Amino acid sequence: MELMNNIPATSGTAAEIAACFISKADKEQAVQLARFFKTAPGNYGYGDKFLGLKVPQTREIVKLARTDVTLDDCLELIDSGWHEIRLAGFLLMIELYRKAKKGKDAGSQKTIVDAYLVNIPKGNNWDLVDLVAPNILGNWLVPRPDDRGVLYKLAESDNLWENRVSIVATLALIREGQFDDTLHLADNHLSHPHDLMHKATGWMLREVGKRDVDVLLHYLDRNASRMPRTALRYAIEKLSPEDRKHYMTLK
Repeated sequence: MELMNNIPATSGTAAEIAACFISKADKEQAVQLARFFKTAPGNYGYGDKFLGLKVPQTREIVKLARTDVTLDDCLELIDSGWHEIRLAGFLLMIELYRKAKKGKDAGSQKTIVDAYLVNIPKGNNWDLVDLVAPNILGNWLVPRPDDRGVLYKLAESDNLWENRVSIVATLALIREGQFDDTLHLADNHLSHPHDLMHKATGWMLREVGKRDVDVLLHYLDRNASRMPRTALRYAIEKLSPEDRKHYMTLK
C-alpha cells in the first residue's frame, strides 16, 4: 500500500499508516486541538497527545488505507499514544465491520464488535466515541434486542467513555425508530456527575424528538424538572420557542 511519497517502507500496514500521520504533523494545529479536547490537568482529555491533523485529513488517509487493513492493524493503531492515529484505527474498524455486514458474515461482525467493546477505554475522548459507537455497536444491536444488555453494563461502568458509548450507540436504534433503550438509558444517566454525559443524553433525546416529537414531549413532561440543565437544553433545542421556555421554567 502506497500512502505517501518519500517515506521509507515500514514493517506493516498499521506502521505505514502511523508513519503517514506522523509525516503530516502540524505543531500549531496540535496545540489548538489539545486545547479544544481539554487535555489540561484535571480535564477529561488529560494526557492525550495530538499530531495536529484535522478530521478530513484523517478520513483521507483512512480512505487510502481501508482496502488493506486487518483487524490486527486496527488494534495496533488504537494502541497509539496519538489521538489521530487512534481515531484512524477506530474508523478503519468501522470499514471492516461494514464489509463484514455487506458480506453477511455475522461471525466477523461479532468479532469486530467484541474487539470494539474491549477497546472502548482507548477511545478516550468524545469524538472517538461519537464517530464510532453508533456505527459498530449500535448497528450490531439494531436487529438484536436480546443483546442490548451490554448497553446497560456499559452504563454502570466506572469508565466515562463506556458510559458515553452506552447512550451514543443508541443513535443507530433511534434512526430505526427504536426509542425505548435510549429513554431507559437517559433515565440512568440523568444523575451522572459529568457534563459530557449530560450533553450526550440531551443530544440523544433531541434525536428522538426529531423523529417523534410526542415521545420527547412525554419524556420531558415526566423528567424535565430533574434533568441537568445542560441535558435539558440539548434535548429541547429543536422545539418551538414556547415549548423551550415552558420546559426551562420547570427547572
